[in-house]
Amino acid sequence: MNLPRNRLETFMWVIMNYHGTWYTWSGDSPLGFDCSGLIVEGLKSADMIPRKSDYTADGLWRKFRHPSKRLDIPKPGSLCFWFDRHGIAVHVAVCINEDSYIGAEGGGRNVKTLEDAVKYNAFIKIRPLSSRPGARFLNIWT
Repeated sequence: MNLPRNRLETFMWVIMNYHGTWYTWSGDSPLGFDCSGLIVEGLKSADMIPRKSDYTADGLWRKFRHPSKRLDIPKPGSLCFWFDRHGIAVHVAVCINEDSYIGAEGGGRNVKTLEDAVKYNAFIKIRPLSSRPGARFLNIWT
């Protein structure tokens, strides 16, 4: 097994190892993550935020949104954010490359149990960026 050598590799290793874990609304543990809970777990593991931190998607956007971090074309490890019509970040995921992302999604507030996750196909999954247009990207690793 190759162990991560830096913060970005640690972050990606943690996120990728949760692939297939079920989504749960407000989840922030290996028993079930929501979108921001998954990202926060990876950031804590990579020592990018304090261990006792908790953020929403919009909180993560506000923390890292400095203009120097914005990207037109995502890189592996870039955070991808989607916004509502009021400009509030409502979803966050991680770019695997410039075409795909991994994130916890599906079902929203309706998902509280594993049975709900199965019903709504709500898991940590890999999807093409084209399946969810309108993302904005941040490279927090430079």
